[in-house]
Amino acid sequence: MDFRIGVIGLQGDVEEHITALGRAFDEFGIEGEARWIRRPPDLEDIDGIVLPGGESTTISKLLTKFGLREALIKMAGEGAPILGTCAGCVLLAKEGDELVEKTGTELLSLMEMGVDRNAFGPQSESFEAPIQIEGVGVYPGVFIRAPLITRVWGDCEVLGSFDGRIVLAREGNLLAASFHPELTGDSRFYRLFFDMF
Repeated sequence: MDFRIGVIGLQGDVEEHITALGRAFDEFGIEGEARWIRRPPDLEDIDGIVLPGGESTTISKLLTKFGLREALIKMAGEGAPILGTCAGCVLLAKEGDELVEKTGTELLSLMEMGVDRNAFGPQSESFEAPIQIEGVGVYPGVFIRAPLITRVWGDCEVLGSFDGRIVLAREGNLLAASFHPELTGDSRFYRLFFDMF
């Protein structure tokens, strides 16, 4: 297996994802490469995408400004695996909460799920907690100003939960996580993503 994963590098946990992906490639014996993506030409030979955490309104505006919004929607439609974490999870959703609407955050509207943008409180209330992930088991969830997946419908399925609430969902080639797997040092989550290639 040999593939190239692009991490959208406009704002947020970009370097952390690149480091975590590199570690996961090594652990699972995969010939892979993770790269920063800033403009559409950077996507030329990319097989999959990570849309990292950060500030969802800012990222949504920068995706449009740098011409990446339509390119990502096209890649998703063509079956490229896309992982969205925290803010990336929000942007993948088809349905946002009042805060998404109030801030004018333009969602990519790719997954049949709803999100509550700051469901777990402000950054000062960040926490770690074990979450149950299908196919992985108990995983250390890192929640930083995290969104909640409030509901799924259609082909979107729940893969992970914390305290009875949805924190991980998948729809075909799209994977959305409320938490930050790049901050755990535990590569098992990335195996889920790699298995989508």
